[in-house]
Amino acid sequence: MSRAVALREDYDATRVRSVARGSRHADQSRRLLALAAIYDGATRGEAARLAGTDRQIVRDWVLRFNAKGPAGLIDRHGGGAPGLS
Repeated sequence: MSRAVALREDYDATRVRSVARGSRHADQSRRLLALAAIYDGATRGEAARLAGTDRQIVRDWVLRFNAKGPAGLIDRHGGGAPGLS
């Protein structure tokens, strides 16, 4: 079994929860709270259950968070043609 990707060390659960509280993006807050649970010692599976997703998605969030910090957890849109309204 492969080892879990470590979370960046310049954040902790308290700081991540603080950012989640201040976010204007509900999905970003949900993702940050799942990562805060991991900082607190939860397994990736437990964090996935808290967020209503699966472990692979949580792994993707960890990679995005490690690369870009909390901003990496805001929904990204492909920039293609706008949808029809």
